[in-house]
Amino acid sequence: MEYIVRPKQQYKEKIVPAMMEEFGYKSVMQVPKLLKIVVSQGLGAASADKKIVDYAIEELTAITGQKAVGTISKKDEAAFKLRKGMPIGARVTLRANQMYEFLDRLNSSALPRIRDFNGIKADGFDGRGNYNLGITEQIIFPEIVIDKVKKIQGMDITFVTSAKTDKEAKSLLTHFGMPFKKN
Repeated sequence: MEYIVRPKQQYKEKIVPAMMEEFGYKSVMQVPKLLKIVVSQGLGAASADKKIVDYAIEELTAITGQKAVGTISKKDEAAFKLRKGMPIGARVTLRANQMYEFLDRLNSSALPRIRDFNGIKADGFDGRGNYNLGITEQIIFPEIVIDKVKKIQGMDITFVTSAKTDKEAKSLLTHFGMPFKKN
Protein backbone atom coordinates (compact mmCIF):
# COMPACT_ATOMS: atom_id res chain seq x y z
CA MET A 1 0.00 0.00 0.00
CA GLU A 2 1.29 3.43 -0.94
CA TYR A 3 1.70 6.08 1.77
CA ILE A 4 -0.37 9.21 1.13
CA VAL A 5 0.48 12.37 3.08
CA ARG A 6 -2.40 13.49 5.33
CA PRO A 7 -2.96 16.99 3.79
CA LYS A 8 -2.86 15.53 0.27
CA GLN A 9 -5.54 12.99 1.14
CA GLN A 10 -7.52 15.69 2.95
CA TYR A 11 -7.34 17.87 -0.19
CA LYS A 12 -8.79 15.14 -2.41
CA GLU A 13 -11.48 13.94 -0.02
CA LYS A 14 -12.66 17.08 1.82
CA ILE A 15 -11.20 20.33 0.51
CA VAL A 16 -12.12 19.89 -3.17
CA PRO A 17 -15.84 19.18 -2.49
CA ALA A 18 -16.03 21.96 0.13
CA MET A 19 -14.48 24.57 -2.17
CA MET A 20 -16.62 23.46 -5.14
CA GLU A 21 -19.67 24.12 -3.02
CA GLU A 22 -18.33 27.37 -1.53
CA PHE A 23 -17.26 29.00 -4.83
CA GLY A 24 -19.60 27.21 -7.25
CA TYR A 25 -16.91 25.61 -9.41
CA LYS A 26 -18.30 23.42 -12.18
CA SER A 27 -15.19 21.24 -12.53
CA VAL A 28 -12.73 19.72 -10.08
CA MET A 29 -9.94 21.26 -12.18
CA GLN A 30 -11.10 24.79 -11.25
CA VAL A 31 -10.42 24.22 -7.54
CA PRO A 32 -7.16 25.99 -6.53
CA LYS A 33 -4.17 23.85 -5.60
CA LEU A 34 -1.13 24.43 -3.43
CA LEU A 35 1.71 24.47 -5.98
CA LYS A 36 4.80 24.96 -3.84
CA ILE A 37 6.11 26.26 -0.53
CA VAL A 38 9.31 28.33 -0.49
CA VAL A 39 11.17 28.65 2.82
CA SER A 40 13.91 31.29 2.82
CA GLN A 41 16.22 33.16 5.17
CA GLY A 42 17.87 36.47 4.42
CA LEU A 43 21.11 36.73 6.37
CA GLY A 44 22.42 40.28 6.60
CA ALA A 45 25.31 39.27 8.85
CA ALA A 46 26.55 36.79 6.22
CA SER A 47 28.60 39.53 4.54
CA ALA A 48 30.85 39.58 7.65
CA ASP A 49 30.87 35.85 8.53
CA LYS A 50 30.59 33.20 5.80
CA LYS A 51 29.81 30.39 8.27
CA ILE A 52 26.36 31.89 9.00
CA VAL A 53 25.12 30.77 5.56
CA ASP A 54 26.39 27.23 6.21
CA TYR A 55 24.52 27.09 9.52
CA ALA A 56 21.36 28.42 7.86
CA ILE A 57 21.57 25.81 5.09
CA GLU A 58 22.03 23.09 7.70
CA GLU A 59 19.02 24.30 9.72
CA LEU A 60 16.72 24.73 6.70
CA THR A 61 17.67 21.25 5.51
CA ALA A 62 16.75 19.83 8.93
CA ILE A 63 13.46 21.76 9.07
CA THR A 64 12.23 20.94 5.57
CA GLY A 65 13.78 17.53 4.93
CA GLN A 66 15.19 18.74 1.61
CA LYS A 67 18.65 20.14 0.85
CA ALA A 68 18.67 23.94 1.04
CA VAL A 69 20.80 26.12 -1.24
CA GLY A 70 22.68 29.32 -0.53
CA THR A 71 21.63 32.50 -2.30
CA ILE A 72 24.02 35.16 -3.57
CA SER A 73 23.63 38.87 -4.23
CA LYS A 74 22.88 39.84 -7.82
CA LYS A 75 24.40 43.31 -7.72
CA ASP A 76 26.62 45.60 -5.68
CA GLU A 77 24.93 47.55 -2.89
CA ALA A 78 27.19 50.02 -1.08
CA ALA A 79 24.66 50.80 1.67
CA PHE A 80 24.71 47.15 2.80
CA LYS A 81 28.43 46.59 2.07
CA LEU A 82 27.53 43.99 -0.54
CA ARG A 83 29.42 42.91 -3.62
CA LYS A 84 27.95 40.97 -6.49
CA GLY A 85 28.23 37.24 -5.81
CA MET A 86 28.46 37.43 -2.00
CA PRO A 87 26.38 34.89 -0.02
CA ILE A 88 23.34 36.58 1.53
CA GLY A 89 20.87 33.84 2.47
CA ALA A 90 19.47 30.35 2.05
CA ARG A 91 16.29 28.92 0.61
CA VAL A 92 14.51 25.71 -0.24
CA THR A 93 11.54 25.08 -2.56
CA LEU A 94 9.20 22.26 -1.58
CA ARG A 95 6.82 20.53 -3.97
CA ALA A 96 4.60 17.41 -3.97
CA ASN A 97 4.78 15.14 -0.90
CA GLN A 98 7.57 17.09 0.84
CA MET A 99 5.45 20.24 0.57
CA TYR A 100 2.45 18.54 2.20
CA GLU A 101 4.67 16.99 4.91
CA PHE A 102 6.10 20.43 5.76
CA LEU A 103 2.62 22.00 5.80
CA ASP A 104 1.39 19.30 8.18
CA ARG A 105 4.38 19.77 10.55
CA LEU A 106 4.03 23.56 10.38
CA ASN A 107 0.35 23.48 11.37
CA SER A 108 0.48 20.68 13.93
CA SER A 109 3.76 21.23 15.78
CA ALA A 110 5.61 24.44 14.83
CA LEU A 111 2.98 27.21 14.88
CA PRO A 112 1.48 26.13 18.24
CA ARG A 113 4.97 26.48 19.79
CA ILE A 114 5.06 30.24 19.15
CA ARG A 115 4.86 32.19 22.39
CA ASP A 116 1.46 33.91 22.94
CA PHE A 117 0.10 32.51 19.66
CA ASN A 118 -3.38 33.73 18.65
CA GLY A 119 -3.22 32.79 14.97
CA ILE A 120 -1.44 34.15 11.92
CA LYS A 121 -2.26 37.46 10.26
CA ALA A 122 -4.45 37.31 7.18
CA ASP A 123 -2.85 40.35 5.53
CA GLY A 124 0.07 38.49 3.91
CA PHE A 125 -1.71 37.87 0.59
CA ASP A 126 -0.23 39.46 -2.52
CA GLY A 127 -3.36 39.92 -4.67
CA ARG A 128 -2.58 36.91 -6.91
CA GLY A 129 -3.47 34.12 -4.49
CA ASN A 130 -0.08 33.69 -2.80
CA TYR A 131 0.52 34.01 0.95
CA ASN A 132 3.68 35.13 2.77
CA LEU A 133 4.29 34.27 6.41
CA GLY A 134 7.18 35.60 8.47
CA ILE A 135 8.50 33.63 11.43
CA THR A 136 10.80 35.38 13.89
CA GLU A 137 12.54 32.34 15.41
CA GLN A 138 13.64 29.10 13.78
CA ILE A 139 13.57 27.33 17.16
CA ILE A 140 9.79 26.79 16.96
CA PHE A 141 10.50 23.78 14.73
CA PRO A 142 11.03 20.55 16.71
CA GLU A 143 13.81 19.49 14.31
CA ILE A 144 16.08 22.28 15.60
CA VAL A 145 18.26 21.38 18.58
CA ILE A 146 18.37 24.56 20.67
CA ASP A 147 21.84 23.79 22.07
CA LYS A 148 23.35 23.82 18.55
CA VAL A 149 21.77 27.13 17.48
CA LYS A 150 24.45 29.78 16.91
CA LYS A 151 22.05 32.68 16.37
CA ILE A 152 18.26 33.09 16.45
CA GLN A 153 17.16 33.77 12.86
CA GLY A 154 13.80 34.46 11.30
CA MET A 155 12.50 33.04 8.05
CA ASP A 156 9.93 33.70 5.37
CA ILE A 157 7.52 31.02 4.19
CA THR A 158 5.71 31.62 0.90
CA PHE A 159 2.70 29.51 -0.10
CA VAL A 160 2.21 29.60 -3.88
CA THR A 161 -1.28 28.55 -4.99
CA SER A 162 -3.11 28.37 -8.29
CA ALA A 163 -5.91 30.54 -6.85
CA LYS A 164 -6.89 33.64 -8.85
CA THR A 165 -7.96 35.74 -5.85
CA ASP A 166 -6.88 36.20 -2.26
CA LYS A 167 -10.30 35.06 -1.03
CA GLU A 168 -9.90 31.69 -2.78
CA ALA A 169 -6.34 31.30 -1.50
CA LYS A 170 -7.35 32.11 2.09
CA SER A 171 -10.18 29.62 1.89
CA LEU A 172 -7.80 26.94 0.55
CA LEU A 173 -5.21 27.54 3.28
CA THR A 174 -7.94 27.66 5.96
CA HIS A 175 -9.21 24.27 4.78
CA PHE A 176 -5.63 22.97 5.06
CA GLY A 177 -5.69 24.04 8.72
CA MET A 178 -3.78 27.34 8.68
CA PRO A 179 -4.84 29.14 11.89
CA PHE A 180 -5.74 32.64 10.65
CA LYS A 181 -6.74 35.25 13.24
CA LYS A 182 -10.41 36.06 13.46
CA ASN A 183 -10.92 39.73 12.56
